[in-house]
Amino acid sequence: MRDIENREDIENLMTQFYTKVLNDKTIGYIFTDIAQIDLTEHLPIICDFWETIILHNQAYKKDVMAIHLDLNSKVTLTTDHFKQWLYLFNETVEANYSGSNADLIKIRAQSIATVMQVKLKQSM
Repeated sequence: MRDIENREDIENLMTQFYTKVLNDKTIGYIFTDIAQIDLTEHLPIICDFWETIILHNQAYKKDVMAIHLDLNSKVTLTTDHFKQWLYLFNETVEANYSGSNADLIKIRAQSIATVMQVKLKQSM
């Protein structure tokens, strides 16, 4: 299995991941009913985010925390939500990629989820 090496790999990963997320019984409704994401609009943005984190291309320009604070004001994002998100994320990475960037993206996802949960709790 190969490592995450470029934007195309990130796009592939995010397409597979969001297919799982949108159909998930625990968190799918957050994306479909609450955030009402349009995947054709959301995927390029989320790919920019991960490209910035993993490939250091500075493609992402938004405030990720502000977006999730707004979402949290509509539905409380719980520890179980984050656990399921991470489970699906790691499962998708591990099914498709192996290597230092694959390891890094999982570590960063865990770190981001942890920091986000702390900041969301502090905002309440």
